[in-house]
Amino acid sequence: MPIQNLNINVEYLTRVEGHGNIVINVKEGKLETCKLEIVESPRFFEGMLRGRSIFEAQHITSRICGICACGHTLASIQAAEDALGIIPTEQTIKLRKILLDLEMLDSHLLHIYLLVAPDLLGVKSFVPLISSHNEVVRRALRMKKTCNDVCDILVGRHVHPISAIVGGFTKLPGEKDIENMLGLLQGMRPDMEETVNLISKLEFPKFGRDTEYVALVSDDGEYPLLSGDVGSTDGIRLNKNDYRKITNEFIVPHSTAKRTKLSRESYAVGALARFNLNYEKLLPEAKRVAEMLGLKPKCINPFLNTAAQLVECVHCLEHAIGILEEFKKTKINHDEQIVVGLNENSKIPVREGNGVGAVEVPRGILFHNYQTDEKGYIRNANCIIPTNQNTGNIEYDLMKLIPEILDKSKEEITLLSEMLVRAYDPCISCSTHLLNIKFI
Repeated sequence: MPIQNLNINVEYLTRVEGHGNIVINVKEGKLETCKLEIVESPRFFEGMLRGRSIFEAQHITSRICGICACGHTLASIQAAEDALGIIPTEQTIKLRKILLDLEMLDSHLLHIYLLVAPDLLGVKSFVPLISSHNEVVRRALRMKKTCNDVCDILVGRHVHPISAIVGGFTKLPGEKDIENMLGLLQGMRPDMEETVNLISKLEFPKFGRDTEYVALVSDDGEYPLLSGDVGSTDGIRLNKNDYRKITNEFIVPHSTAKRTKLSRESYAVGALARFNLNYEKLLPEAKRVAEMLGLKPKCINPFLNTAAQLVECVHCLEHAIGILEEFKKTKINHDEQIVVGLNENSKIPVREGNGVGAVEVPRGILFHNYQTDEKGYIRNANCIIPTNQNTGNIEYDLMKLIPEILDKSKEEITLLSEMLVRAYDPCISCSTHLLNIKFI
């Protein structure tokens, strides 16, 4: 007998970054209220950027998130270079792609093991797994440490990277650095294989809701993470400079994070969106894992975003190894290393401009937009975070899910609702930014 009357109020959803609430009310068998409330305060990062040098931006915006610090750095640098008319070298682009691969690996592994695995293994948190699945815990921590160690070699540290700047890098890796990074990542392969074996044996909830998926797309043969146009599964393709036409931000009373929509009432970004749009460009190893997990495009089960993250983990690991193997043969050109402020020739020319960065970070496509004056100071800034692009879609997913599971207990309904939100891997603190209010 389905539940006729139900009230669920999950305050401070666990195992997500930041604070969000789930409010559900069913009366006489009908869903009356279904809200994902975002209750974080605005972060004011866009306000902090005004009046600051364009060359400071990546160090400031990396503080938006301790998980996606490298992604924010790269989006910020891309926007700054677009505004200043700087075209990075092929070597710089390849090193940035490695950095983004590491970001994906580190964040996806955190989500898969620490945030989602407890639900799939039937426990309340990661802590009980220390006793029941000790080797799984050790593997998770070992893999995360490897990602952090490689990032440390490449950019000085993983959280808030140091050496990646506008125009390139202030410190480029030497031959031993390349060998160390390559050895560390090659050493991850057995643990990655065990991760695939573990997840392939776990059962994800069965659910589906057709929606529009949005991600970077490109005409070359590479899975686009660092650059490209913006495409959707509804057939839209626009230049990154038209990001406002894509996001169409708006507000709802119960959320401090803005919402977005494109062709429909909402859209989704993230690993599943990238998988649906760019499956053919995955490396063969990643396609093999997708097949093991029964994942095919177009997949409309949001719970399988975690499975798509694992597919990306395999792709990013092999992609980074491939670039490092190439660098081991060709060597790094250290003449490209940027020396800041020591002589006139080292200075990067500035100009008045308007630049947009569009980079895929773990939770989806991230936009940074800076307007600069003739001295290179930021007049205006806009950052649109993946999670605030996803919150509306999560709410619509919940609206469809709840009526389908009213035959379950309140505890089971609550858990599935939480699992659905967690599947999107939300970074709620990052998604709240300033609403511009004009008083008349």
